[in-house]
Amino acid sequence: MPAIGKIPENIFLLSALDVIGETIMIADSSYTIRWMNTEACRLMSEIAPLYGMSDCEEMIGMSMDSFHTHPQHQKQVMQELKSTHRTRITIRNQVMADIVITPIMNSGNQPEGYVVMLMDVTMQAEEQKRSAQLIKELSIPILNIWDSTIALPLIGEFDRARTNQLIATVLTECADKKIDYVLIDLSGIKEFEHQIRYQIQMMTDTLNLIGTKCILVGISPKLAMSIVELDRKTPIFSSAHEGLKHIMYLQTK
Repeated sequence: MPAIGKIPENIFLLSALDVIGETIMIADSSYTIRWMNTEACRLMSEIAPLYGMSDCEEMIGMSMDSFHTHPQHQKQVMQELKSTHRTRITIRNQVMADIVITPIMNSGNQPEGYVVMLMDVTMQAEEQKRSAQLIKELSIPILNIWDSTIALPLIGEFDRARTNQLIATVLTECADKKIDYVLIDLSGIKEFEHQIRYQIQMMTDTLNLIGTKCILVGISPKLAMSIVELDRKTPIFSSAHEGLKHIMYLQTK
C-alpha cells in the first residue's frame, strides 16, 4: 500500500526522521553517506575513531563500502536491491550491528538513494562476553544423585540445537553407566513454550528407547498450566525431593 495523507507544511521531513529515536542515515545512489540523524551521529562518533576520524561530521561523504569486508559483494547486493535488505555486519572487527537498508525508488523504479538503519549495535568484546555468559548458563551438569539415577538441571535458553547436543550427551552417559532414571529439573525454565515442550518430549522418548525413564521435577504452578500436553506416562513432580522419593519407591518394587 502506498503512503497516504499529507505531511503538515510546518513539519520538516528530516526533523521527523531525527526524532524517531532510531539510528538513521541516508545515502545517495553511489552509496555515499549524505545525512544522519542525531542518534546516528551519536553512534557514529563512537565508531569514527576506528576510521581515524574524530566525530560523526567527518563521516558525511564517506562511502558505505567502508563498513563492509567485501565491498564488491555488497555493491552487487545493492544494485539488485528492490526492497528492504537486512544483514549483520562487523565493523573493524570491534563493533557488531544489524543493518537494515531500504532503497528510495524514483518514478522509474530505480534507486535514487537509501535509508540505512543500524540496530542492536554491540561492541565485539561485549558480544563475546554475552556469548561466554550464555555458554556458561547452558553448560548443563549431569549429577549422579542415586543408584542408577542422574539429574539434569536445565538452566537458561533451551533451543533445538542445544537439545540435540544434550540428548547425545545424556544418551552416552546413560548407556555407559547403565542409568535407569533421569530427573529433569525444569525449575530454571521460565517459559514453557511449544518448542520447549516438543524438545522435552523428544528427550523423554529418546531415553525411553534405551530403557531409561525420565521424571520431570521443579514444576511451578505457572509451568504446570502449560505442561499438560506432555505424554502423561512421564511422571511429574513439583520438587526434586518428591521425584527422588518416587524413584526409590520404584526401585524397591
